[in-house]
Amino acid sequence: MTTETSGKPSGASSPIRLATNFVTVGVWTFLSRVLGFARDIMMAAYLGTGPVAEAFAVAFTLPNMFRRFFAEGAFNLAFVPMFAKKLEAGEDATGFARDAYAGMAFILTIFSVIGMLIMPVLVWLMASGWVGDARFSLATAYARVTFPYILLISLTALLSGVLNAAGRFRAAAAAPALLNLTFIPAIVIGAHFDALPGGGDGVRIGWAMAWGLPVAGILQLATLWWAARRAGFTMTIKRPRLTPELRQLAIIAMPAVLAGGVVQINLLVGRQVASYFEGAYNWLSYADRLYQLPLGVVGAAIGVVLLPELSRRLAAGDDKAGKQAMNRATEFALMLSVPAAVALVVIAVPLISVMYERGAFTSADTAATALALAVYGLGLPAFVMQKVLQPLFYARADTRSPFRFALVSLVVNAVAAVALAPFIGFIAAAVGTTVAGWGMVLQLWLGSRKMGAAAEVDAQLRTRFWRICAAAAIMGVFLAIAYALLNPMLEPGRMRYLALMILVFGGMGVYFVAGQLLRAFDIREVRAMLRRSKG
Repeated sequence: MTTETSGKPSGASSPIRLATNFVTVGVWTFLSRVLGFARDIMMAAYLGTGPVAEAFAVAFTLPNMFRRFFAEGAFNLAFVPMFAKKLEAGEDATGFARDAYAGMAFILTIFSVIGMLIMPVLVWLMASGWVGDARFSLATAYARVTFPYILLISLTALLSGVLNAAGRFRAAAAAPALLNLTFIPAIVIGAHFDALPGGGDGVRIGWAMAWGLPVAGILQLATLWWAARRAGFTMTIKRPRLTPELRQLAIIAMPAVLAGGVVQINLLVGRQVASYFEGAYNWLSYADRLYQLPLGVVGAAIGVVLLPELSRRLAAGDDKAGKQAMNRATEFALMLSVPAAVALVVIAVPLISVMYERGAFTSADTAATALALAVYGLGLPAFVMQKVLQPLFYARADTRSPFRFALVSLVVNAVAAVALAPFIGFIAAAVGTTVAGWGMVLQLWLGSRKMGAAAEVDAQLRTRFWRICAAAAIMGVFLAIAYALLNPMLEPGRMRYLALMILVFGGMGVYFVAGQLLRAFDIREVRAMLRRSKG
């Protein structure tokens, strides 16, 4: 048996090194989200919340939904701990990764072909309220082009797992930016052709973006394949074979696949509710993308770094290091997600107005999207904490418990969204998502109490939690007062960007000063973390 050592991570990790990895992933994720905002601003200006925008939203959501189901949400959560443990033990981790790579390529090629053939059924599952509408046929046409992205991005996610488990986070964190770097010129090209005679309805812009998705997938896969090769993990296309290790992977992954399926059904419930309200599909989509900025920067960074870290520590029997990693990750998550949630609730309207209200995106769209953003903001800490708590289970190859918890969350989400829709309209979908998110965190927290030392809360986290909440509350009061004073500047045609910058950076300044005074965190720790990240 051969042993791959070139990508093996170094030994013990410190809190500073762990935090540095969080920052590395977070910074690149932030860059990708900023580019995503540029993409969304252009889409909102050219398409607003009209039929082409809604049709493309479905075509874009479908492959990304299954991506989370097959790769990031299920397969990788089972694959990364096994791969990390093989690296730690000096076993043939590369051979295991190659077998998984070949198996995933084979299965998802077949799945992509089947999905393209039955696309009308998949679109109906996403938006049954569109049957008989032009949006339905347009979404079906766009989605047949975008659907192969599942294969490309799932293989990319596997390579990301390989690199992350080896302690190499930069390339995997940077790859998502390629998606938006592809979309932005695609929108410009589509707008150029849409301006030609016979155009003007935005359909050509939709086609340009649809074709941009598989192109971006090819670029992302090529980038990560090359990075993995440089790290000593060369993936090759070969005949798939069901090895004993892959059987074990399938046994571990199956409950996670089912749990991922439940999570995606949650998404479908919300989208189905939205499809019965004109414009609601895109109101929810734009709000979702905005709150995904802090969720992606904090939650995804922690999830990506923490899972392989916990897996290595538990494999080595080091519960003390596991506890330290878990508590500092939770502290880091709360330090950033709690104030972000307060900001999304208090200044939702100016955020949406300044970001999107131009061209085809109206003030009515701003009001509806801001309402959805505020409701999602209330659930932001829950969505982030799920990323922190789930690795405790997956690092122990316990995928059954999260599946059971996800089933309960599904019921909560469906009941809330469907039952409340006749009374509060489209916003019931966002309410269901937020309530289900907190329910999932409660279950994960209670379930982790039986896991011993690695899941224990230390004194520092208990003390700092309430201080973080107090600092965020002070920031919220500042934002409410500043918003009232700056409101005239936030009107269209006025100094909107300056006013929003004052709100955002002023709020950040108040929060960090209050946090330092209340000893919710130590600025010296943050500076040390950033210096280490820069180095």
